[in-house]
Amino acid sequence: MTVPVFLSEELDGPELTLGGPEGRHAASVRRLRPGERVDLTDGAGRVAECVVREVLKDALTLDVLRRHEVDPPQPRLVVVQGLPKGDRGELAVEMMTEAGVDAIVPWAAARSIAQWKGDKVAKGLHRWRSTAREAGKQARRFHLPEIAEPATTAQVGRLLAGAALGLVLHEEAAEPLSGVVLPASGDIVMVVGPEGGVSEEELAGFRAAGAVPVLLGPTVLRTSTAGVAAASVLLSRTGRW
Repeated sequence: MTVPVFLSEELDGPELTLGGPEGRHAASVRRLRPGERVDLTDGAGRVAECVVREVLKDALTLDVLRRHEVDPPQPRLVVVQGLPKGDRGELAVEMMTEAGVDAIVPWAAARSIAQWKGDKVAKGLHRWRSTAREAGKQARRFHLPEIAEPATTAQVGRLLAGAALGLVLHEEAAEPLSGVVLPASGDIVMVVGPEGGVSEEELAGFRAAGAVPVLLGPTVLRTSTAGVAAASVLLSRTGRW
């Protein structure tokens, strides 16, 4: 049975108490029992391997077996995700988190149907971050992905310019993603357009920032699945998978 993972900021000491929402979930929903194994992480690489000592109404008391720290993977994969419509954004975040993407940047592209404005920004970020947190625990990730603040097209251009490698998925690109030379370290920043795709003006600006347009395959994928498909290619080719 896979050892469940819970988030906790407190990882020091021979004994730990898992309380709050995580503790309630462990005790009331997962119904963990004394003697069962759990892992606690701060989501930034620190891990405490524990065994349940006692189950309370909405918390667990734990004995720590050992602690260790997981190094962040290299190269780092950052996906700039054009805002999809409906709940497809959460689907994209969930799948990319499970695959191993290290950071996801929401992008209000020119052709994005969905727009985060006013209070929609905070609500959208909350949904994406909650999705990433839960998917990360399910996938036993000890480095949770960063869900960045929404970026403008100019900010995306600067992100590409500072990357070890910048890529833009585009259906008219000549170079396949599977053939691009990848760096051993640093950031690989990959842009995934919205339902309407990346505009010619956006593509020109990203090219000027040093990004390479790449073709994912012979079919056109939805924006919610293109990111995880491309991430799978890159993570496999870098040796992270």
